[in-house]
Amino acid sequence: MFKPVPAQPDHREIEPRILRFWEEGRYFHRLKERNRGNPKFRFLDGPITANGPMGVHHAWGRTYKDLFQRYKAMLGFDQRFQNGFDCQGLWVEVEVEKELGFKSKKDIEKFGISQFVEKCKERVLKFSRIQTQQSIIIGQWMDWENSYYTMSEENNYAIWFFLKKCHELGLIYEGTDVMPWCARCGTAISDMEIATEGYRVLTHPAIFVRFPILNRTNESLLVWTTTPWTLSSNTGAAVHPDLTYVRAKKDGEILILAKELLSVLGSGVEIVEEFPGRELANLKYRGPFDELPAQQGVEHRVVLWKDVSATEGTGIVHIAPGCGKEDFLLGKEENLAVIAPLNEDGTFKEGFDWLTGKEASRVAPEVFENLKQKGLLYRVEDYTHRYPVCWRCGAELVFRLVDEWFIAMDPLREAIMESAKQVRWIPEFGLERELDWLRNMDDWCISKKRYWGLALPIFKCSCGWFDVIGSPEELKERARAGWEKFAGHTPHRPWIDEVKIGCPQCGKLVSRIKDVGNPWLDAGIVPFSTTHYLTDRAYWQEWFPFDFITESFPGQFRNWFYAILAMSTVLEKCSPFRTVLGYATMKAEDGREMHKSWGNAIEVEEAVTKMGADTMRWVFCRHNPTQNLLFGFKVGEEVKRKLLTLWNVYSFFVTYAVIDKVNPTTLNVKKEHLSRLDRWILSRLNNLVLFTRDRLDDYDCAAAALAGEQFIDDLSTWYVRRSRRRFWKSAADHDKAAAYHTLYTSLVTLVKLLAPFIPFITEEIYQNLVRSCDPNAPESVHLSFYPEPDKTLIDPELEADMQLVRELVSLGHAAREKSRIKVRQPLSRMFVVVKPPTDQQRLEPDSEIVKEELNIRNITFTTDSTIPAGLIVEENDHFTIGIDPNLTPELEAEGLVRELIRRVQNLRKSAGFEVTDRIVLSCQGSERLNQAIAMFKDYLKQETLAEELKFDSLPNPEVETELNINREPARLAIRRVKR
Repeated sequence: MFKPVPAQPDHREIEPRILRFWEEGRYFHRLKERNRGNPKFRFLDGPITANGPMGVHHAWGRTYKDLFQRYKAMLGFDQRFQNGFDCQGLWVEVEVEKELGFKSKKDIEKFGISQFVEKCKERVLKFSRIQTQQSIIIGQWMDWENSYYTMSEENNYAIWFFLKKCHELGLIYEGTDVMPWCARCGTAISDMEIATEGYRVLTHPAIFVRFPILNRTNESLLVWTTTPWTLSSNTGAAVHPDLTYVRAKKDGEILILAKELLSVLGSGVEIVEEFPGRELANLKYRGPFDELPAQQGVEHRVVLWKDVSATEGTGIVHIAPGCGKEDFLLGKEENLAVIAPLNEDGTFKEGFDWLTGKEASRVAPEVFENLKQKGLLYRVEDYTHRYPVCWRCGAELVFRLVDEWFIAMDPLREAIMESAKQVRWIPEFGLERELDWLRNMDDWCISKKRYWGLALPIFKCSCGWFDVIGSPEELKERARAGWEKFAGHTPHRPWIDEVKIGCPQCGKLVSRIKDVGNPWLDAGIVPFSTTHYLTDRAYWQEWFPFDFITESFPGQFRNWFYAILAMSTVLEKCSPFRTVLGYATMKAEDGREMHKSWGNAIEVEEAVTKMGADTMRWVFCRHNPTQNLLFGFKVGEEVKRKLLTLWNVYSFFVTYAVIDKVNPTTLNVKKEHLSRLDRWILSRLNNLVLFTRDRLDDYDCAAAALAGEQFIDDLSTWYVRRSRRRFWKSAADHDKAAAYHTLYTSLVTLVKLLAPFIPFITEEIYQNLVRSCDPNAPESVHLSFYPEPDKTLIDPELEADMQLVRELVSLGHAAREKSRIKVRQPLSRMFVVVKPPTDQQRLEPDSEIVKEELNIRNITFTTDSTIPAGLIVEENDHFTIGIDPNLTPELEAEGLVRELIRRVQNLRKSAGFEVTDRIVLSCQGSERLNQAIAMFKDYLKQETLAEELKFDSLPNPEVETELNINREPARLAIRRVKR
């Protein structure tokens, strides 16, 4: 009936076989159909970027997604099971550029935008297929044929609708601002992209430079900056109004700087004058590059700014309004001139003389030399700091004055915050983090000067008029030219760029702006596009808002969480989701970031091959998601050993059920047949079911997994170990049937309980334990309904009593360790003082268990807190115990035989004997050993299944060895008895 179980599960054989079994049986589709029409569980998948193979950090989140959807499916909930792929944006473009060997946007335009866009589509489709297969091998069940793609027409047109709504609310505007800019990619980088993964610790040359004060001889402001190229566009110097500044004389010149930072001048300094910073306001100075054409006619002056700090530099900040975001805002307030020096590719524009055409990131040495020749350079030193880089290509960013399109956030800020408050955030601090981001979030820059992405449906006329198109139908209706060239194409560049509409103000033909959209628009609209908000509002209402989402919190609270909250607030004035589980960051086992270049990144296939999908999933499930996860193969091995305990219990059951030809489904076990140990483990089991359902309902899989681990340990190390003789004995009585019934019930319930966590091994066990003896059972464990607790079997008092017993046993083991006497050596007595004394009666029903566990002949419970002299004493909050270490000859003899039994059992195991094999045992040993065997001969034969015991040599032994048993020499030989 039951198939034999190997000593260890081979995940390389089991998992691919189970995948074929699921596919051939179409069990996912059957599960989905079974639950159709039932109450709904609404899960929304945050789209994974289809731009490369998945790493194990992706598998972490996908495990959560699969676990909770499987759990809800086993509860009977109707679900969509829709996976998502993020398709558009710079991340894909950069990789395609690498494939084609491109260095800049000019290469793309020479190649052809249409061909480049098609290459981007091809890459997305290629890696969506690869990621689908990777997700399948980790056991994720999704409706893969119905995955959504953010490059789809439905997704793009839904964003058009959203942007039209924003325009109607007066939120869309074109603005001039200084933005973080990637010169290699030729595009602005938004705040949300910078904040998430846009900084590295870098070392740059910092410069102390003189700004000579007009109409004063040999007197300068001393200014410090870490971006020397921006000095070309300096128009102001900022000081704090309330800081104390000094005129300091050194080497015959006067330098002005903050008093707190006077140390930058070194020794030999004389303070000529002290004064507050406000006295420097409007002081005019000569700029460091006044000779450049771009600087002609520019007035340079000192302005007051309370953000100036005295923690580094000189306390005087160089202001270049065309090269920094804060500089730009301050320049607007103070009416400073704005000089924008850079082209799209990060080179200097015309008007910058010898700098024109040079890359800003490379000109520092030439800037230093130029300033030195002019007598303005004071000192250069290395400075290590966090500096923004392009999150996609890694290039260092510059700050550039650009025209971009924005959604104004101030009119929406409070409403989005109210939407965020409608959500249950796990962990709880997530809400405050999200609110803090929303409080400080700048206007949303939605435009990128790129090619592969949402074609922003903004048409702007040269007369200043602009409009936002909200649908393809509106575009067709308003088209004055180019519709026939666009028709039949997806709404992407370059085809969409052919369409022209009419300007109602001046009558000219108007083109779409060339910009594409911020990719977080693509992902932010999916609560609406994937549920057919524009085409089937009734279907959308069935599935909105979503019950649950889960993504990495550090990566998404400024990105996807923000985007879907903002877009849903505009469209429906509410949050699109009710609960979010945000998990932390995965790092390598040594705590370092995972990077391919460091050789410590792990792809999904490697992890599945080396440790197995179930082991990897269990690592994720048992981890506290609020803490960073240190992942690697050592961690996998540790967790694998925990799962092996479950396999060992399963193997134990099958081994003896096969021997006894037991069909557990036909056992007629009544409650009165159950032992105290049976009732204890069944109480633990049903409490586990109750606890697991409660924790999974609360999206706390870690607590559920750890409770499952503890139960498996209890089942193995306490229930099975304490019940072994019930399975070994030959009599087929009620007690043996109760043991089989209890262990079978525990295992079957456990595999159903753990099926959402570790779907492969639970399916493997289920098929052998359940389907082999019950053809009417569901064909897959994942078609089973999730276990429900039988509360009549829950006995908290019994569980508490058994816990007290195990605590006493643990204390006894500690005393034995102190005495350095092995447990196999029987001892004569133990005294136990119970605290409080009333708990003594709770221990008495299980006193035999304590004796057997500690191998002690007699236990004396006493209210006298004094333990007799000469005993080994241990104590905790509940007990004071003392064990007698003195050994009688009889006790020593029994200890010797028990050690002999262990050695014989090891011989049987190493020789590959079956547990039922009867043997002939030969033991040639010392006189002391022979005397001990004579005293406990029957016990020795019973324990080793020896039908014959010989004290001379054994002809034709199958295995023999020479060894010492408690320092007594012996020669052992065994041979199976042939039947």
